[in-house]
Amino acid sequence: MMKRIRLRDLGISLGHFPPGPHNAITDVPGVTVGHSTVIYDEPRLARTGVTMVLPRGGDEWHNYCFAGYHSFNGNGEMTGIPWLEESGMLGSPIGITNTHQVGVVRDTLVEISESLGYLDSFLLPVVAETYDGWLNDINAFHLTKDHALAAYRNAAGGAVAEGNVGGGTGMICHEFKGGIGTSSRVVALAEGDYVLGVLVQANYGDRKLFRVDGVPVGRLIAEEDAPRPDWKRPLLPSSSIIVIIATNAPL
Repeated sequence: MMKRIRLRDLGISLGHFPPGPHNAITDVPGVTVGHSTVIYDEPRLARTGVTMVLPRGGDEWHNYCFAGYHSFNGNGEMTGIPWLEESGMLGSPIGITNTHQVGVVRDTLVEISESLGYLDSFLLPVVAETYDGWLNDINAFHLTKDHALAAYRNAAGGAVAEGNVGGGTGMICHEFKGGIGTSSRVVALAEGDYVLGVLVQANYGDRKLFRVDGVPVGRLIAEEDAPRPDWKRPLLPSSSIIVIIATNAPL
């Protein structure tokens, strides 16, 4: 299999701070990431999946971490937000999937908590979505609890699979193939070094707005070099992106 090229492999470095060892959210101590990817053509087209981010590597069920939430705009679905806003604490992994299967991922997280003996009263897990209905037959409801459970069990530290995996399998970004992305930066302070890690599920944007380090790449790629697919219906230029930010800095 061809090694996936990352931006820094091409000599392009964004920002001023150095990345962590893996340039991934997993550079934040304790954070692990798992994917479950579903791809097949028959009987109905499947290009979808689930991604799980475990903030404490599986220990978050009883060792809660501080958490918050912010929405730039829009109306995307994300469960568990009232609990975050009220308590400021996260006691479950974060799931990301497609728009129509938030429920099965959420329910699976509750069942995992119960099976591990941590569900004393109730759990309001955080699960977010973006729409993969252009590349995936979203109304075939391909994902099951087994897929969500597999994403949880696959969670690991180290390098994170990116692009066409997990919840990002059916996503489109700036009219090119989108999906999962991740990076990290190390910030040196007087009291020590801290890591800021990010993972995104990108599913948004018009091609002409695609910029890399200020360069209008989307405008420079000719239509004949990368023609737009013949969509059955117009591709919405707005759409959405989920951003998960983790840090070991004091909060």
